[in-house]
Amino acid sequence: MDTTVAISLMILALSRLSAQKVYSVEYANQADIKVFVVNYENQADLKVFKVGYENQAGKNDGKWFFTKYANRADKRLYFVKYENQADLKIIFVKHQNQAGWRKVSKMHLMY
Repeated sequence: MDTTVAISLMILALSRLSAQKVYSVEYANQADIKVFVVNYENQADLKVFKVGYENQAGKNDGKWFFTKYANRADKRLYFVKYENQADLKIIFVKHQNQAGWRKVSKMHLMY
């Protein structure tokens, strides 16, 4: 099996894992991931669509449900003020079908 096929299979397997229930924390040291919201799609690692119900949360495909309680979340996020502080750059999109990864190399952050 060549490297490209192995990487593709790994990404496919990992993309089926769920880590899309998120909680926004108050302090950086409480977070799993530091996130910065960019203004333009071409600056983003991930395009995010906020879903209204927990059962609509995606499987690491950019469909996020913001939980009310930290213990219900798969990932705790801290929104930073400056781009250079971020692990992940996102942009919120208006339509569900726009959600998804722009930089596959950052997918591991949401597992």
